[in-house]
Amino acid sequence: MAEGRSNTIALPAVVDLDALDHVRDAMLDAIEFGPVTVDAGAVQRICTNALLMLVSAAETARRSSFTLEVSGASEPMLSAIDRLGFKPCFAEMMKG
Repeated sequence: MAEGRSNTIALPAVVDLDALDHVRDAMLDAIEFGPVTVDAGAVQRICTNALLMLVSAAETARRSSFTLEVSGASEPMLSAIDRLGFKPCFAEMMKG
């Protein structure tokens, strides 16, 4: 993959503890190569740890001089972000 090329990672419908390892590994691999877009349109349920992982991944990307954006977040994901008070953490990440 070429440096600076955007990578897209699609989140599964259920982003729970069972899905975290796979999503985390995919994001870490993608961040090594450039900006990352996380497609969150299919999310029906997301755990708090998954939201914290996204915030952490965005910081890791930033330290590598890349971006991590969340694209098309579903209503259940937006609701979880709001309910848990994470709106400020996601404000710069959200796209579309």
